[in-house]
Amino acid sequence: MERGKMAEAESLETAAEHERILREIESTDTACIGPTLRSVYDGEEHGRFMEKLETRIRNHDREIEKMCNFHYQGFVDSITELLKVRGEAQKLKNQVTDTNRKLQHEGKELVIAMEELKQCRLQQRNISATVDKLMLCLPVLEMYSKLRDQMKTKRHYPALKTLEHLEHTYLPQVSHYRFCKVMVDNIPKLREEIKDVSMSDLKDFLESIRKHSDKIGETAMKQVPGTQDLVDFSPVYRCLHIYSVLGARETFENYYRKQRRKQARLVLQPPSNMHETLDGYRKYFNQIVGFFVVEDHILHTTQGLVNRAYIDELWEMALSKTIAALRTHSSYCSDPNLVLDLKNLIVLFADTLQVYGFPVNQLFDMLLEIRDQYSETLLKKWAGIFRNILDSDNYSPIPVTNEEMYKKVVGQFPFQDVELEKQPFPKKFPFSEFVPKVYSQIKEFIYACLKFSEDLHLSTTEVDDMIRKSTNLLLTRTLSNSLQNVIKRKNIGLTELVQIIINTTHLEKSCKYLEEFITNITNVLPETVHTSKLYGTTTFKDARHAAEEEIYTNLNQKIDQFLQLADYDWMTGDLGNKASDYLVDLIAFLRSTFAVFTHLPGKVAQTACMSACKHLATSLMQLLLEAEVRQLTLGALQQFNLDVRECEQFARSGPVPGFQEDTLQLAFIDLRQLLDLFIQWDWSTYLADYGQPNCKYLRVNPVTALTLLEKMKDASRKNNMFAQFRKNERDKQKLIDTVAKQLRGLISSHHS
Repeated sequence: MERGKMAEAESLETAAEHERILREIESTDTACIGPTLRSVYDGEEHGRFMEKLETRIRNHDREIEKMCNFHYQGFVDSITELLKVRGEAQKLKNQVTDTNRKLQHEGKELVIAMEELKQCRLQQRNISATVDKLMLCLPVLEMYSKLRDQMKTKRHYPALKTLEHLEHTYLPQVSHYRFCKVMVDNIPKLREEIKDVSMSDLKDFLESIRKHSDKIGETAMKQVPGTQDLVDFSPVYRCLHIYSVLGARETFENYYRKQRRKQARLVLQPPSNMHETLDGYRKYFNQIVGFFVVEDHILHTTQGLVNRAYIDELWEMALSKTIAALRTHSSYCSDPNLVLDLKNLIVLFADTLQVYGFPVNQLFDMLLEIRDQYSETLLKKWAGIFRNILDSDNYSPIPVTNEEMYKKVVGQFPFQDVELEKQPFPKKFPFSEFVPKVYSQIKEFIYACLKFSEDLHLSTTEVDDMIRKSTNLLLTRTLSNSLQNVIKRKNIGLTELVQIIINTTHLEKSCKYLEEFITNITNVLPETVHTSKLYGTTTFKDARHAAEEEIYTNLNQKIDQFLQLADYDWMTGDLGNKASDYLVDLIAFLRSTFAVFTHLPGKVAQTACMSACKHLATSLMQLLLEAEVRQLTLGALQQFNLDVRECEQFARSGPVPGFQEDTLQLAFIDLRQLLDLFIQWDWSTYLADYGQPNCKYLRVNPVTALTLLEKMKDASRKNNMFAQFRKNERDKQKLIDTVAKQLRGLISSHHS
């Protein structure tokens, strides 16, 4: 029972489902009915569903048939009306065809006009399109024309900028045109052309500054700032920018630096005759300054074309080559004025480059070397000046006839003498012209040394030391040599020598004024620790001593000349009553000579007089004892004695003041004792007292006595002239032999 109820319930559900599906089929688009039908076939009751579907189809067919039967009369009426309309439609068709034919005939011209209008419209569009295209092309052509004009007028950097715009902005918009492709293909060539032309301009610029670096440097050394305005650096800037834009900046930098290094080497190569004139040095310095002024400007106006390391490298090379060149060429220079001008030029050169930031200490160090050379050239110049002064001097005291002349001399030379000032005009200074002249020239030399030290950035102590050392060289070497040369002349006279001694004495006294002069111009006190002292005192003392020695030598030579006139008759038997003529003349000469010695220092005059007397005594002794005089008589000895007495009289007369008592006579003591011994024939005293400290004939040497005795013995044998000596003695000859024997005994005992 329950099973029957369940089957009935399922049957109702299936029926309801089939009904739903049928409604869905009726209301759903046939394209979407597939899923619905599938649900029927997926079930187990599709047979029953088909039965229901057949039933539903039949019901719809009956509905359609009823509807058709209901509207059939209307359909027949519609067909009838339609047939009527067909006839009217045929008429309308004919009318339309006729109208169309007429319209086609009438509209033919319009069609032609419309075709023409169409063509015009097409042309208009084409023209408009062409104009649009041309408007795109025109900027390209204008830019290209502008590019060519810029290149023609050598405005290469703007040309490169134009080329950049053309390539990246304008050509891409019209790249499909053939002329644009030609332009694109031509762009690398244009770039190379710009590159080559700009490089050519750079080469012209480099050649120009090489030629004009002299002018640039000259202007810089006159007015340092603004010199770079003389140079148009635009070719460098343009070329740098062009190469930078083209990505070849490094190539450009390397080329520029390489070329400038070559130019630097050329600039730093001095001409072989540079040392001959100051202009040679000036041009050399101008070129160097011009070179580095340009490089300094390039350093500060370009970013990296040159750098500090490159500049420093060039400057180091320039310094070494310049200093080497200056050392070589300045060594040829013998004119101190040229050396001084060169120094000033080097200082200007160094100061100019220092303004541009270049280190110049080495140049100032080198100037100290040139200072030594300058000092040497000054010494050579002053050697000539001193030589001319000494050669042209008259070696006579300076006469002055009025106050103006007197003041002129004391204005040139620091001299004070109260006694001389009191004397009336005319009067004379004790020294000759060369004293004020030499003193003035020493001051001029000091000024010349000072000129070189200017602008060398030296301390006052260094300047003072330099001047003093150079002045010492002038005094101890140059002036000393000049004085010595004058003193050693063969033809110099005693008067000149005496005047030289007087002159050097006054110059020696003036040394303290030279010290003060140097102190006043350097403002360095002489008591400063490192201050050098002047050696002028030593120089003048040495010259004076040399002159004194030369006086002594000269006097002796004059004495020798007089002695050569001696003409003794050693065998004469006559007893003379006056001194020989040659000796009288000699004594007269000595008196006149020593009269000139009044202005000499007392010691010099005394020494000269004593030296002359000693030399005269020695020469007379030699004359008496010389080997050529083999025999002599008492008469000859008496004449010789008269001559010696004349000499002794001269010594006693005090030819030079300052000698004590008979000091000067002692020069002739040897001769006096020897002559007294022979003339007085006082052999007994001589032989008895020989060797005693207070003996009468202490100065008589037994050898000398024996030599003279032998000459007299030979003469007595020949002429038998000793009769007058015999008196109380039986045989004088025997006595001579005895004395000679005793003398030989003294000599042998003395030697033993």
